Parts: sequence; C-alpha cells; structure tokens
Amino acid sequence: MSCRLAKSYGFVKLLLMKPATNNNGRLRFPQFLRFPADGFSLAFHSCSTTVNRSMSASSSTNPIAGEEANAVTMFKAVEDKYGGVMTEMNHPMDPSLFSTLLRTSLSNWTLQGKKGVWIKLPIHLIGLAETAVKEGFWFHHAEKNYLMLVYWIPKGDHTLPANASHRVGIGAFVINHNKEILVVQEKTGRFQGQGIWKFPTGVVNEGEDIFDGSVREVKEETGVDTEFVQILAFRQTHKAFFEKSDLFFVCMLKPLSLEINAQESEIEAAQWMPWEEYTKQPFVQNHELLRYMTDICSAKTSGEYEGFTPLRVSAPDQLGNLYFNTRDLQSRH
Repeated sequence: MSCRLAKSYGFVKLLLMKPATNNNGRLRFPQFLRFPADGFSLAFHSCSTTVNRSMSASSSTNPIAGEEANAVTMFKAVEDKYGGVMTEMNHPMDPSLFSTLLRTSLSNWTLQGKKGVWIKLPIHLIGLAETAVKEGFWFHHAEKNYLMLVYWIPKGDHTLPANASHRVGIGAFVINHNKEILVVQEKTGRFQGQGIWKFPTGVVNEGEDIFDGSVREVKEETGVDTEFVQILAFRQTHKAFFEKSDLFFVCMLKPLSLEINAQESEIEAAQWMPWEEYTKQPFVQNHELLRYMTDICSAKTSGEYEGFTPLRVSAPDQLGNLYFNTRDLQSRH
C-alpha cells in the first residue's frame, strides 16, 4: 500500500510495507522504514488509519502486537525546560515495535526542533534498554525502580547535565555544659577495631536537609536528642564513593538529652568524653583535617568563630536553605 501527499512545490511519496511476522508470530517491522523530513507529520497522520487497520488484521495471530500497534503511532512526551522532551514507558512492548516507534518519534521531535530526548524505563521494562541503546541512546542514571536514558538530536557536542556528582555527609560536633563531646567507636568501616573515638558521622538522605540529617544521624548512632546550631565548615573530596565526589559538613549541635543508647548494628561504643582527652588522641593529632576541625570547634566554643546558620528562602521555582554567617551579616529581609 502507499500514501501520497501532494504539495505545491513537489510530490512526496511515503511507502509503507506491510509488516511481516517472525517465527513466534510477532510483528516484525522493516528496519529501513524512514520518513521524509518534509511533510512528515501530515503524511504520517493521513496514513496512520490504514496502517493501524492492517496491524489490527494481524492481531488475530498475535493479540498483544495488534493491541500495541492500535494504541500508539508515536510516543507521548512532555516538554522539559531546556528544549527537550521526556517520555515514560509504562506498558510492555515488542522490541521491534519499540524500535520503529522510537525512530518515528525521533523524526517528529527533530522536525519540532527538540534537543535532548529522555526515556524513563521502569524496572519491569528494562529489556527495552538494549533497543534504545542501538538507536543511539545512552545511560544517564539509574535508581532502584527505573533507568533513565538520553539522546541528543542536534549535531555536535551535547549540553545535557551530567548525573548527580556528589554525595553529602555530616560530622556532628555535640558538646554539653561540662565541655564533654559525644564520641563513638564504629563496628564497621575503616576505623573498625582501632579504638578510635570520633564524631558521629553519616550520609544525608535524598530530599533531607543537612541540619535534619545531622540530628537524625546523632539520634540513630547514640540515642541522644539534639538541636542543630550551625555548619562550622565543610570539605570536598573527589573519587570517593563509586568515583563520585564527596561533600562533608562539620555541624555543631546542642544536646537535648544526655543518656546514651548506642546503635547495636554499627556502633561499638559511645560516650561523653572531655574535649582535651579527645584532642590528645594520636589519630586526631596526626590527621590534618581533624586538627583543623578541632581548632574550628574550639574557636566556636570560645566565641571567636561563627559558622553558618540556615535561612529558609524561596527561589524562582522551589524552596531551599541559605547558610550564612548571621552574626557578621545582619538580615536585610
């Protein structure tokens, strides 16, 4: 069958071959199916009814393929903020049909002047990833329940943002009215079995504010309730966790309780230790980062240093926290 579209400046012919079936009875589309850039949308729309009718006739031997073919002619997508589109797959689809529809969609998005194309594959459709990669997509990132792939339409280098590059961790400086600090010994990790007393530390969860993460980590590891005071300093390193960079925030917290209930799974011991005893540990004295940390913490407790306090502020499209020195910069808002 054929469909012809006449235009004032020329004549475009779109040839669609009847899809064949493979040994399993599933539809097999010709791999060389291509659409002309000029007049594509109108031509494809005028032919889609006939094509679907033909595919419906084949559904008697393969109901799934016929149902898929009648359901879509190209992928639905939503526009992003940067001139691209995103489509999310929800239903199973034959890889050959997926490939054909993907090419059709890319042709249409090209005509629309789109740039980046994102495909979100839930875990139960991960088998389609190989087909997408063969069409030029690459892996952008993965979460526990989906895989995100991306494609760049314009010629030349892409300007798509990279996947998240940092992990955020905290170290908690908790000091009581007796100038004792809360310290722990870990059961696992690099300090396991070395008798080293250290600040409670941990990783901030996705969607969790730094100050909330510090309070949670202290509670989980020691059972002590605290109130966030300030961020005193932060450190950045690279090639840390799965080759990602690492941001580590030193946070000061005020204890709201004193009773310790150490976390059995991760903490070997926890206690309130005099500040001088902590700083005299060879581990602290020989570690440059820890020496600077103790100097900063000491200066803070004596009033000679001011850290950063969070202020909830709004951005054009979201809320966040601005951390700044409230002592030296009076709020003007």
